[in-house]
Amino acid sequence: MEITTIAVFLPLGFVFLCTGLIVNFIQAACLLIIRPLSKNLFRRINGAVTEILWLMIIWLMEWWAGLKIELYTDMSTYQALGKEFALVMPNHLSDVDVLIMMLLAQRFGCLRSALMVVKKSYKYLPLYGWSCWFHEFVFLERSWEKDEQILKSIFQGLKDFPTPFWLTLFVEGTRMTSDKLLAAQEFATSRGLHVPRNVLVPRTKGFVTAVKHLRSFVPVVYDVTIAVPKGHAIPTLLRLLKGQPSVVKMHIKRYSMKELPESDVDIAQWCKDRFVAKDAVLDKFQTEGTFGDQKIQDAPRSLKTLLVSSTCASLCSLGMFKFCQLFSLLSSWKGNAILAGCLTMVVLLFHIFIEFTRLPKMALRKLN
Repeated sequence: MEITTIAVFLPLGFVFLCTGLIVNFIQAACLLIIRPLSKNLFRRINGAVTEILWLMIIWLMEWWAGLKIELYTDMSTYQALGKEFALVMPNHLSDVDVLIMMLLAQRFGCLRSALMVVKKSYKYLPLYGWSCWFHEFVFLERSWEKDEQILKSIFQGLKDFPTPFWLTLFVEGTRMTSDKLLAAQEFATSRGLHVPRNVLVPRTKGFVTAVKHLRSFVPVVYDVTIAVPKGHAIPTLLRLLKGQPSVVKMHIKRYSMKELPESDVDIAQWCKDRFVAKDAVLDKFQTEGTFGDQKIQDAPRSLKTLLVSSTCASLCSLGMFKFCQLFSLLSSWKGNAILAGCLTMVVLLFHIFIEFTRLPKMALRKLN
């Protein structure tokens, strides 16, 4: 990590560390005390607490880095966003897509009930990953023999979720890189499938399982296409930390679950057809730089995000000042050693996050 980046983000890292520890502690307490008595009450409280930590991440994207999201969809879909249970099916450009989907959920008032299916390693990320685990994210082993039962059990457990949720499933199974695209093209050629140019071949087993177990209480599927226009870099956590802006354009097409076929084979084919169409849409996007004339007016940055982040920063700073004053940490070598240890933890925390979300350099150059 660059020295300048470390110097700038030590304060932010300190606030994130303190807030994350408090959030995780409250989540653990609610899991042990409240969930055995009322699962719905636990979910409501847990959602409100988790939102605090996630709003700080969204502040980083919106207010610090100036990440701009441009949304394209029809008006009926726009008016329904955040008001209905939905299975969300985006393409997977980078690991920051998870954060981008959180930002989108926040804009439509459903961040507290934003759920995702992600790789197992996510839950080991300090603070953020732990908050996702408490929040009932679905973590996959990437072995269908193990994942099938995990998915079935968790999907069934969502029937009584108290508020409309977005369950995001990255059907491609992994983020886009030039090497993975080449492998997908070779696989498609060997199987006589459509050879993709902008997406990977979808792994349909998880999607089929989701549709079969959710369609009785989740009425819609949102087919989301994510793209970065020419002249803008693909967002990464390191770029966000450095305050480097980017533009992400998203197209949302809404399908009723009733439109989807019944058999496993036909559901899988429906999913593949959507990615063929998505590939064609991205081809057109590469030429025109837009998803057409369905652009929704840009939403202003969230004042709630700014207020929550500012409050957390103020409380953490005040608490740290009082703590240092109470134990005279700045006036003894032991106190200085404790503070140095805390700063080391902050640096290590950000280093873990950056390395976890980093795209290979060669892949990043080719994708841009």
